Amino acid sequence: MTDGGSELTRRRLLAAVASASAAAVAGCSATESEPNATTTAVPTDEARTLAERYAPVLYFDANERWFPTDPRPYESESDGEPVVEGFDALDGYSERATETPVPDPTVFYNVRSYEESPLTVVQYWFYSAFDQFTTNFHWHDWEVVHVFIDTERDSARLHVASSHSRRVPNNEHLDPMEEVPRILSELGSHSSALSLNEERESFQRVSVGDISADITNRAIRGLSSLENVPAAYGLPRDEGFRLPFVVPELDGKPVYEHERLPAVTRDTLVPEALTIRSFDDLTSPPTDLPGRETGLALDFEGRNDPEGDETYELVPATEVEHLTAFTGTQLSFEFNVTQFAEDAIAGHLTTTDAPWTQERYEDPAADITEPAHRAALAEQYDAIGAPGSVGSVVAAVTEAVTTDDAPENEGLTTQTSNVEAVALLESDPEAVPTFGGVALLRDVPPGEHRLTVNRAGAAPYSQQLSVSDATENETATNNATETETAAGGTDDATAEETESENEADQTPPGVAVAGVDGEIPLVASGDAVKLRVDADGTDATLTDVAVEDDFAGRLYDSPVNGSDAVYVHRGGAYTTEVRDTDDAIGAFRVNPAEEPSVTIDRPRTGKASLASFLADVTRETATTVQEAAEGTDGGGDKNGSGGDKNESGGDDSGTGGGPSANAIHGLTKSLEAIAAAADRAAERAESNDAPGADKALEAATDNLQRAKDRLEAASDGLPDPAANAARNRLDQATRRSEQALAAEKL
Repeated sequence: MTDGGSELTRRRLLAAVASASAAAVAGCSATESEPNATTTAVPTDEARTLAERYAPVLYFDANERWFPTDPRPYESESDGEPVVEGFDALDGYSERATETPVPDPTVFYNVRSYEESPLTVVQYWFYSAFDQFTTNFHWHDWEVVHVFIDTERDSARLHVASSHSRRVPNNEHLDPMEEVPRILSELGSHSSALSLNEERESFQRVSVGDISADITNRAIRGLSSLENVPAAYGLPRDEGFRLPFVVPELDGKPVYEHERLPAVTRDTLVPEALTIRSFDDLTSPPTDLPGRETGLALDFEGRNDPEGDETYELVPATEVEHLTAFTGTQLSFEFNVTQFAEDAIAGHLTTTDAPWTQERYEDPAADITEPAHRAALAEQYDAIGAPGSVGSVVAAVTEAVTTDDAPENEGLTTQTSNVEAVALLESDPEAVPTFGGVALLRDVPPGEHRLTVNRAGAAPYSQQLSVSDATENETATNNATETETAAGGTDDATAEETESENEADQTPPGVAVAGVDGEIPLVASGDAVKLRVDADGTDATLTDVAVEDDFAGRLYDSPVNGSDAVYVHRGGAYTTEVRDTDDAIGAFRVNPAEEPSVTIDRPRTGKASLASFLADVTRETATTVQEAAEGTDGGGDKNGSGGDKNESGGDDSGTGGGPSANAIHGLTKSLEAIAAAADRAAERAESNDAPGADKALEAATDNLQRAKDRLEAASDGLPDPAANAARNRLDQATRRSEQALAAEKL
C-alpha cells in the first residue's frame, strides 16, 4: 500500500512482534515484572566518586531555551511547605538567562545499591524550568539518565536514557564500550538520547559501516520501511523527521503575555520557525520545519579535560529532597483542539512530579523499558526480577495522497511523512509522539480502547481497538525466545520461521495492531472530507465500519457502536462497508470530490444494499470509460446500436471506429447491463423476493466476467489510469456480487 516498495502486511508485522516476543514489543512495567530487590543509598563518599566518574556530557539543540539548572533560587513556601512555583521558576530563570547563557548549570545525582548484589545505579537528574513540546508542555521538567554499574567488575552494564513517559520506549544500551554517557537532549522536551560512538553530536539508531548504533533496544521487524529498526524513541529531529512545536496559552493569551511573567518574551520560547501557531491555518503537514542542529555542550566541571562550552555543578539530590512539590496552573493550547484531547492531557499541561516521589528513584530498574535488557540483568543479578509482558499498541503512521495510476481525483496511495504524529488513548491518556513514523504505545491495560492519532496539518484519525491480556500464552512465547540476548537481536532463521503462514493470523498476546495491516494513513487537512456513517434509525445494529479506496485498498477498519466517522481524502473513490450483529454486510459508494462532508444515512445491510452498490459502482465505471474514450483518438462510439439488454447480458456488437472503439462500446454496454440487473436485484430484495433477486444477481455476475474480458480487449484504447480504475472496480463489484448472492438477509 505504501510507495517506494514499503508494502506493509499483517503477516510481516505480526511476525515481527512475535519474533521479539510479546514482552519485547509490548515493553514491561514494574507492576507486571517480577519484583526487584530493595535498594539502599550508597554512602556519601562512594556515591560522589561514582557520580563524578560516570558524569555525562550533555549536548543541546541550538534552539534550546531551558538548560538544566538548580531550582532552589525559585523556592518559596506554600501552606508551610517548601515548593517551587511555576511562575517563579520560569520568570526567574528567564530573567537570569538575559545575563548568562546558562543560569546555574546543575546536575543532581542519586546513587542506589541493590541489596546483596554488586549492582549499583547512578542516576543523573536534570531540572529545567519549563517544557515546551508538541502537546505535553508544562511548568518544570525533570529528566533522568541511569548508569547501571557492576561494582565487582568495575564497569557500566547498562545506560538508560529516559524518554517522555512510561508509554514511550527509552533509549538504552547494554554493556556499553563508552562508559561515560553522552546525552543528546531533545529540543523543548529534554527527552534524552544516547550518543556512544565516534559521531558524538548525533544519534545513530542502527549500525552503519564502521559506525556502531547508540542503542541496543530490540527491533520492530516487519514494518518494511523500518525493518530491523530498534523500538526506542531515539531523537526524531536528528533522524530526518520534523516535530512542530506549539506556544502554550494561559488565561486566554500566550504565556509570554501573562502579567506574572514580566521577564518572559516571545524570544524566551522555542523560535517561530519551529512553531505552529494555529492548526486551522495548516492545509498540509509542515514539512519545511528546520531539523536539529547541535548547540551548546555541558560537561562536569570536575573533569580534567571537559568537553563543550560550559560546565555544570554536580550536586547530591538529597540537597533538594526537602522540596515537597513543583506547582503550576494548567496551561492550554493557543488554538482549538477537541475537548477530549485537552481534558485528557491536562495532567501534562500543568507540572511534573518531584523525582523522590517516583518509584524509579529508589528502584531504577523500574525504568528499564527494553525487556531483553532487564532479562539480561535478571540472569546475572538476583536483585533484578525477570521482565513481564504487558499490553501495547503498534502501527506505522503514513499519509494518504493521490496517485498518478488513477484518473484525477479517483484513487490514492500512501507514503511516508517526515512530520511526526502524536498518538493518544482515551482510556488512559498520555500523549505519545511517534518516532520515525511508528506509533508504539506500551504498558496498555487489556480491554477496549479508542486510539486517536493526529499530526500538524492533518485531519485526526480515530478507531476502536481491543488489547488482549498479555499474560495469555506468555510461557510459550517466552520459551520460544528465551535464548535471545539484547545486543544481537533475533537470529535470521528464527525471523524466517516466525513469518510462516501458520502465524499469519495470530496476534501475540497483549499486542494490538492498529489501523489496517498495521498502517494508519492520515489525510492533509486541506484534502480531508469527513465521512459519516449515521446509524440512527437503521434497522441493524452496526458492529464494524471499513473504508476502501479503489487503488490504495482498505484504509480504515474499526469496530463501532452505532454511528462512526472518518476523514478521507477528497481525491479518492471509496467503498464503505458496514457489518451488523448478524454478520450481514452492506456496501456504499462514496466519491467526495469537492463535497465538504459526506453522510451515509441509515445504512442497510444485506442483499438489497449490496445489489444497489453493484449498480452504483458499475455505472460509475461506465462513466469513467466513456469519458476516457472521448478524450482519446479513436474512442468508442457511445451512440451506436447496442442491441437488446436482458438478464442474460448485453450484446457484443458495436459501431465503427476500429477494434478498440468496438471493444470500448461493448464494455460500456456490459457495464450498463450489470447495473440494470443489479437494480432489478435490489428491487426484488426489497420486495422480499429472494429467488428473483438471486436470479438478477446471477445475470449480473455473468456479465461481470464478460465485462472483464471486454476490458482487456478495450485497454489499448483507454488511458492507463481509466483502465486501472475499471479493473479495480470490477474486482470490487465481483466481490460484492458474491456477497450479495450469499446473503441470507434481504
